Amino acid sequence: MTHPNQMPDNPGDPEHTDPEATSADRAEAAAEEAARAQDDDPDAVIDEEPVPGDDATEAEIDARLEAEIEEALADIDPDADGDGEVSDVEAQLAERTEDLQRVSAEYANYRRRTERDRQGIIDAAKASVLAKLLPILDDLDLARQHGDLNEGPLKSFADKFTDTVTGLKLIPFGEEGEPFDPEIHEAVQDLSSGEDKALGTVLRRGYRVGDKVVRNAMVIIADPAAPADAAATD
Repeated sequence: MTHPNQMPDNPGDPEHTDPEATSADRAEAAAEEAARAQDDDPDAVIDEEPVPGDDATEAEIDARLEAEIEEALADIDPDADGDGEVSDVEAQLAERTEDLQRVSAEYANYRRRTERDRQGIIDAAKASVLAKLLPILDDLDLARQHGDLNEGPLKSFADKFTDTVTGLKLIPFGEEGEPFDPEIHEAVQDLSSGEDKALGTVLRRGYRVGDKVVRNAMVIIADPAAPADAAATD
């Protein structure tokens, strides 16, 4: 606290002696205020660039951050009054503005990193839970193949259960005739005779949640089906 024409109560405080500390404190306070505002209104939209791809490396994120900072700082003109001379006050103002711009960009980047990590944890937890439900889907597939799901209470349960897991973005894959992909298909036998390989019998369907494979499909490899026109010619 200060009084007119008097020394501050604590003249050694960095607030009165260190302009760098004052600027950093203000920038930190602004960042904390933005965080509290977001916590009070989780649905508030933050005006920031989306991160292109969740698989960006830390180096790519850092490079993008530096580019954003440089772009923001490029608009700062030290000669605020346009008189052709940069006074000490104008130089200090430009310096503090740069500090604030840099802190703001770093905070926005931190929020993007946090959101990406949070979404990754959510997706991993969802995939873990859905993986434990796959045996039920396998049993329902067997029941469907034997005609046990044509009508009755079991059919109603199967439809509701399938709708539920589909709503959670669980997508099946692995159909006969699809090209064989060792990344997502687990082959137990290879009956193909050429270089081209396709799925023959699908012993167990695979599942994915978004781009994440929850379980590989278990298959028997076969030759691709001949095109219809070639078969007709033969």
